[in-house]
Order: sequence, then C-alpha cells, then structure tokens
Amino acid sequence: MQKKLFRSLLLLFFAAMSAAMLLSAPAALALASDALTLWFSRMIPALLPFMILSSLLLLLGLSDSFAALFSPLLRPLLRLSDSCLYCVAVGFLCGFPVGAKVCAQSLLSGKISRREASLLLAFCNNIGPVYLTGYVLQLFPLPCPWVAVAGLYGTALLYGCLLRYSVFRDIPFSRPKALSAAAVPDAAPDAPSSPALRRTAANLLSGLHSAVLSSLSSIATLGGYMIFCNMLNLLPDLLLSGRPALAVLLSPLLEITGGLARLPASEAFWAYTLLPFGGLSCLAQTYGCIRDTGLSLTDYAFHKLIQTVLAAAWFGLWLG
Repeated sequence: MQKKLFRSLLLLFFAAMSAAMLLSAPAALALASDALTLWFSRMIPALLPFMILSSLLLLLGLSDSFAALFSPLLRPLLRLSDSCLYCVAVGFLCGFPVGAKVCAQSLLSGKISRREASLLLAFCNNIGPVYLTGYVLQLFPLPCPWVAVAGLYGTALLYGCLLRYSVFRDIPFSRPKALSAAAVPDAAPDAPSSPALRRTAANLLSGLHSAVLSSLSSIATLGGYMIFCNMLNLLPDLLLSGRPALAVLLSPLLEITGGLARLPASEAFWAYTLLPFGGLSCLAQTYGCIRDTGLSLTDYAFHKLIQTVLAAAWFGLWLG
C-alpha cells in the first residue's frame, strides 16, 4: 500500500513538473540557465581545485600527513585519529559536497571506521570558506564577516564536540603514533636513484589523472543536481503566484546557490540560517557521495537541522 502511494505521488510530481515546464517554458529555461551559469562561474572555481587536491592526497597516502598540520588544534578537541582529522579539515576548508566525499572515500579505503564516519558526516560537510566569502558575503554583506565565520564553522565544530563526547563517546581516543627508535635512521638516506624518481613521478601523474577524472565526474554531477533542483522552483512560483515573496523565500530550500541569488538583501538572516542545511540540492549531492557506504542520509539530515537551529540562534542574536 505504501509503495503504491509513493509511486502515485511520484507520478503526480512528474506530471506537475512536466505541466509546469510546458506552461512556463521561458521561466524553466531561465531557471536552468541561471543554475548552469552559477555552477560554471561559482561552483567550479570554488570546489574543483579542492576536489582534485583532496582526492590526490588520499590516492598518494598523504592525507594523515596533511592532517598533522591541524592536529595540534583539532586533536585536543575531538580526540580522533589523523585520518579522521583529515576529514574534518577538508570538510571545513572545501565545503559541500567535498566533506561527504572525503568521509566516504576514507571509509571505503579502510582509513576510518563506520562509527567514525557517522560522526564526521554529522558536522564536517559544510559550506566552504571560498563560497562564503566569494559568493554569500557579496550578496549579503555583514559589518563584521567574522560573525558569519563563527556562526557557520564555530557552531558546527561545537556541535561536533558535543556529539563526540555524548552520542559518539564510545569511539576510542586515538593518540598520535610515536616514532619508534628502530624507525629513526642513523644517517641521512642516500639520494633516490633515477628509477625511484621515475616511479615516484609516475605515481604522482597516475594519481593526478585519477583525481582529475573523479573530481570532474563529481563536479558534473553537482551541476546536474543544481539545474534539476533549481527548476523545482517552477512549482512554488506557479502555485504561489499570488504570493511571490513566499516563493522566493522557499527557493533556497530547493537549491541553495540559485535560491540565495533570488533573495533580496534584506533577508540576510534567512540566508545565513539556511546555509548549514544547504537545501534539497545539497542533500541529493551528499546522498550521491555516501550511497555506497551504508551511511544514513536520514541521520545526516537530522544533524543538519540541528545545526540550522544553532545557526538561527546565533544569527538571530547578531542580525535580529
């Protein structure tokens, strides 16, 4: 019975979207074009370099070494392994959906456990700083940009710490590995031979090739999600034609980048409040990253809703 109801709702949705696209063809074309432009001009420059670098670090086995740069700050707070701290660092530095992608890659490669991946996914997949400073703050400028930084990343890190010491307190504390005496060389190693250098260069080029292909696939998928979810605005635009302001307010819940562009500057509180959640498009992107891992999208959405409430409290204090 439930399956038939779900199928009926899907058919109704597809029929409504088809009718909306036929009845409002110029609007549909404009929404698709806007999403494509934002994807090309904003998302590719902001995300693709980070996608390539994060994939390359994992493929070359350098992720833990990179995480060691942040471990003096993050390890005392979270008491997690370097592989986990790498996911934290990349998730905060790179943004949607790179945080989810790195968590999934680390889990599938055996670098972190499923329990650790569940914790990390709950708070590490955030709006990236480049996206925040290069796009959001341009649309909704604040007298003090640090208010936005603290509201988005400070609350996410605080929530991660709360989860770590409550729901996920069973994860063992991972201490840094001490270098054994046997592992310390007595003398400087000989310079690598020419064949060794060639093998290293070949590994680097092979890893770069794989990282670029994987990242291009991910960024192209992201563009598809953006176009599809932005076109969903056809339905509220038609159904709420008598209340266009409400339809505009709902648009970031469908596709965050295009939705923010439609909001007036006076809706800064609403814009910053919705950033932790990211809208339906970010949920779909996250599912695309974790679908083969067994991680729960429902749990992820629940944690994002809590972070949205925390952000609303923070920005309500400063912008209310």
